[in-house]
Amino acid sequence: MGKTIRTRRFLVISVLALLMVFPLTAFAKDKVKIGAAIALSGPNAGPAMITQLRNYKLWVDQVNAKGGLKVKGYDKPLPIELTLYDDKGDVGTSVRLVEKLILKDKVDLLLPPWGTASHFAVAPIVTKHGYPMIGPTASSVKLMEIADKIPYMFIILNQPTSQGAGLVEVLKDLKVKTAALIRHTDLHGIEFVNYVEPALKKAGIKVLLSESYPMGAKDLSPLLKKVKAANPEAVLAFSYPGGTILLTKQARTIGLNPKVFFATVGVAFPFYRDMFKTENVEGIMGAGAWNPNVKYAGAKEYFDAHVKHSGHEPDRWGSAFSYAALQIMEQAVAQVGLDNKKLRDLIASETFPTVIGPVKFENQFNVQAPGEIGQWQNGEFEVVSMKAQRTAKPIYPKPAWK
Repeated sequence: MGKTIRTRRFLVISVLALLMVFPLTAFAKDKVKIGAAIALSGPNAGPAMITQLRNYKLWVDQVNAKGGLKVKGYDKPLPIELTLYDDKGDVGTSVRLVEKLILKDKVDLLLPPWGTASHFAVAPIVTKHGYPMIGPTASSVKLMEIADKIPYMFIILNQPTSQGAGLVEVLKDLKVKTAALIRHTDLHGIEFVNYVEPALKKAGIKVLLSESYPMGAKDLSPLLKKVKAANPEAVLAFSYPGGTILLTKQARTIGLNPKVFFATVGVAFPFYRDMFKTENVEGIMGAGAWNPNVKYAGAKEYFDAHVKHSGHEPDRWGSAFSYAALQIMEQAVAQVGLDNKKLRDLIASETFPTVIGPVKFENQFNVQAPGEIGQWQNGEFEVVSMKAQRTAKPIYPKPAWK
């Protein structure tokens, strides 16, 4: 027994002596490893680049230009090493690559994939391994319903309930009486219609038509001709960028020109404005909304930095949300270091100043948004709902196609 005690005492003294010669800082990190599995190719590559990847690269370069990331427990900033894997927009591949980043690459922090389906897929994985993730391109009531089962997944983007309420608000304000609803068959489209359709009816707005189209559809003109025949004041489409572009092209071709033309994802992208020209998107509404003229500190500086870094304007839908998520992670790491449990708890409880305003998560969903619905006006995507947050009054009716 005495020999065992003496042996333990010797080991303790030896460890203390080693620490005097080689302090803990000798074994400390010399960089912060951050990883993401996201669409670098495939159908989601374009939106992923626009909304997330450009912001990831901008932020990493900005942080590294300052010397690195401030990490609690370290007396100097640590440079960021960013690892990107191509999930090709496939949810199974996304799951596999996220686990690779965690188990093989042993990254310190994880950045999210693109799209609602991928967020659904990786949420159990980041929760299993205890990695906080702040998702800027997930929009789903279903995710809200299972939030307690995925406590490490946070969603910063505004959701169908708040955006749907904003849409109905602006239609009521414009005294719209009739509407037609078009949705793709993805969960995004289904959830939006399930919320918006009864809300329209409650608001006294008659739904003349409510129909779906398959994801990846190449011709929507038969559906749009039915809409034209119904002659609604408002055409409301719940769609991803490909569908949004096709709907816009074919609505112009057949002469469908409602007083309100709205689509969810894609309208707020600058390439949409540039593709159809400023005069043709005038008055078109979309989900969002953010622009560099919102009242929050750093918004204009972020816009200018994004243009300078990538050569492109940020989109007015999710780009600023994506950048805000990175700002939150940066602030959290400075406060509690790289302990994932402490990071998770801090993100869940604190309010963070960002380019989209003071972000506060309730049940892991952000309750702050600079706007819900936007509208192209003179080349800028102005916030037109909620009413108290407007950066401009809505144009009504939408001007005729040029």
